[in-house]
Amino acid sequence: IFMTTLETGKKLVELCKKNKNLEALDSLYSPEIVSIEPHAMPGMPLETHGIEAIRGKNVSWFANQKINSSTIDGPFVNGDRFSVNFKYDVTNKKDGKRMNMAEIGVYTVKNDKIVKEEFFNTPE
Repeated sequence: IFMTTLETGKKLVELCKKNKNLEALDSLYSPEIVSIEPHAMPGMPLETHGIEAIRGKNVSWFANQKINSSTIDGPFVNGDRFSVNFKYDVTNKKDGKRMNMAEIGVYTVKNDKIVKEEFFNTPE
């Protein structure tokens, strides 16, 4: 069944609000997904290709962060793209440091699947 960009965005937001990011990967993402972060970090390159690499990135994030609270707004649609506003209050499981994170995700949809995700945030 074909989903519009709006429907894909609504489903992604619904799953992310439930911290079901891996389920979103399995149901909404193209195997050839490209993910672009605002900057490279230790163990996470600027650009990641392929669904298994994206899955690894998600597993690592959830393994290292305790989510205290989150606000996820959207989708905001423009043609074959949509954006989502993410705000997280997280505690790093390794050092116990608590921090607030905010980013915008911009997603491109082709043939009913998310083929590209780009994240934007405010540099610290």
